[in-house]
Amino acid sequence: MNAGIDYGMGTANIDRATGIRYGCISQNTVSQAWWDSAEPQYGPPACPECGAETVDITEAELEWPHYSKYGCADYACTNCEHTLSNDDVYGDEPLAWTVDDGEYQMEDCLDHAIIITKSPYYTYAPFCSPCVPGAGDLDNAREGGVKTYCLGHDWFDEGVAPYPIYSIDDDEKVEP
Repeated sequence: MNAGIDYGMGTANIDRATGIRYGCISQNTVSQAWWDSAEPQYGPPACPECGAETVDITEAELEWPHYSKYGCADYACTNCEHTLSNDDVYGDEPLAWTVDDGEYQMEDCLDHAIIITKSPYYTYAPFCSPCVPGAGDLDNAREGGVKTYCLGHDWFDEGVAPYPIYSIDDDEKVEP
């Protein structure tokens, strides 16, 4: 077996409960299904002036005369002592894109790839380069690699994955 070098030294990008490696695949390899399923993540709400994390206005205990320079009062910055709207506390661009649908958990990484941290399926893939240490490289999946979480056939154009897929439940090969 020549799976390559485990730059994660057995500790990075692995599901410790199952021993299955996280899978990394180019967004270009996956069909439109990724963009149809992924949700933007903007991080915690923050004040646009001081950067402090804000609190929901319904949970804020305001002792100062609160006012809004920005519009609706959805959040409060206790540091600057003013209220803010939803539009003000989140950035214009998402920090990440994620899928967490009960079956899969995945997130974009490296500006062009997807890392799969939970899946009902696995395949065998070589280790990724040092960019995603310890993960399996699904764009080069092959027998002789490490057991790696992967996407099912329905995530690809024509309904066929570029690698063999096995079910985690019964280790049976999944046909398209």
